[in-house]
Amino acid sequence: MEEEKLETSPLLKKKYHQNCPGCKVDQAKEQKKDVSFVNLSFIWLAVLSGTLPVASLFPFVYFMVKDFNIAETEEDISTYAGYVGSSMMFGRALTSILWGMISDRYGRKPVIIIGIITVVIFNTLFGLSTSFWMAISMRFLLGSLNGLLGPIKAYATEIFREEEQALGLSTVVAAWGVGLVIGPALGGYLAQPVLKYPHVFPADSFWDRFPYFLPCFIISAFAFASAIACIWLPETLHNHNDSIESTNNVEVLEIESCGTGKEKDKSIFQNWPFMSSIIVYCVFSLHDVAYQEVFSLWALSPTRLGGLNFTSDDVGNVLAISGLAITIYQLSLYRLVQKACGPVTLVQITGVLSIPLLQCYPFVTRLSGFTLQLVINVVSILKNVMIETIATSLFLLQNKAVEQHQRGTANSIAMTGMSAFKTIGPASAGALLSWSQKHVNGSFLPGTHIVFLALNVVEGLGVLLMFKPFLRVKNEAPPSEQ
Repeated sequence: MEEEKLETSPLLKKKYHQNCPGCKVDQAKEQKKDVSFVNLSFIWLAVLSGTLPVASLFPFVYFMVKDFNIAETEEDISTYAGYVGSSMMFGRALTSILWGMISDRYGRKPVIIIGIITVVIFNTLFGLSTSFWMAISMRFLLGSLNGLLGPIKAYATEIFREEEQALGLSTVVAAWGVGLVIGPALGGYLAQPVLKYPHVFPADSFWDRFPYFLPCFIISAFAFASAIACIWLPETLHNHNDSIESTNNVEVLEIESCGTGKEKDKSIFQNWPFMSSIIVYCVFSLHDVAYQEVFSLWALSPTRLGGLNFTSDDVGNVLAISGLAITIYQLSLYRLVQKACGPVTLVQITGVLSIPLLQCYPFVTRLSGFTLQLVINVVSILKNVMIETIATSLFLLQNKAVEQHQRGTANSIAMTGMSAFKTIGPASAGALLSWSQKHVNGSFLPGTHIVFLALNVVEGLGVLLMFKPFLRVKNEAPPSEQ
């Protein structure tokens, strides 16, 4: 009732401040000038810059760890590779809430630009790593000093009108999904260039000494260009406290004290619709990053250990095709499917369908030639589309559950939880894959069968948590209205 009174009372009108960047954005939204190629481009650049380094190492980290000569046996390589993959998420888990609070206090733009510059510096240094501990340190700093992914989700909802927020968040997740797929594709194509492109990169050169620098350098160069472009990124945070003007100050004070004041004083942690969606999101995030780690290591492993014996180029091809499919799906089909089903039902259906698909992976090793290439591409496309569908829907639920002044912190809480679970994911997945390869001839669930079953157990838990009474949706509307 308070919000309705605030919107309809003739005594109250919106007040725009001339020097407030948030007011300029609100005016553009009121004039329906918010959905533009420029705004969508800023989101794509920022998210890609933050996401490309996350998984770009997966196709070559197996060979990088092998070159460090730290693993005692070939089966132990996956365990150490998992530690390298986890270090970035561990750093992000420690600092995401801090970066969210900074973005709520000082604005989304500075946090986004600082995060992109962090990628430029520490992703480049990671490519120059000469030891296992240097690699872990650079990945840790890359995660802890890069806090852009939480604020960019808040930004994507604030830059667009309410009816277009699904477009904003689907753009975030499309860029996120493409980054998590194109990053490994770049890693697969560009790592060890002296072996793959000897006519361009001669032996005993800089590229031979640092065989994993090229994909890191390309990603850092893209991030550098993005940081320059984001100088013109519109700030969405208001630099004032008042948002209304009235001829009856007493009525305004009553409305503020009875209505919005209560909302602002309410702790995010007391907001169960938000917290329940965060918990579900963390469970699915654990599954997703473990899957990404397992897929690359499994595909690169020799057939005698239950793998596909792919080269890094082969993995790059599969992931590049999946990235293209994700982009097409997110920008054309997701909004239609989400409007038809609603985000909750869509996650439930997608999660259930994902389980039998994933359990089919171990049987793919029995194929060869063109049939293998066709099947692995089809299942990879389906699996990655399902991952992005679930992530986008949960982003929508999270951002609808909190007010604007809490979104930076709220999304960073989500990022902290996700990063904590993703810290566990690569390390545990790598260790489990190593164990499965040592028991490839076991009598019960031999080899990688146990790995994909473990992934499905996590996925099944996420699906169960999507039902009431655990999950609650704030102001849930019929699917046709969402």
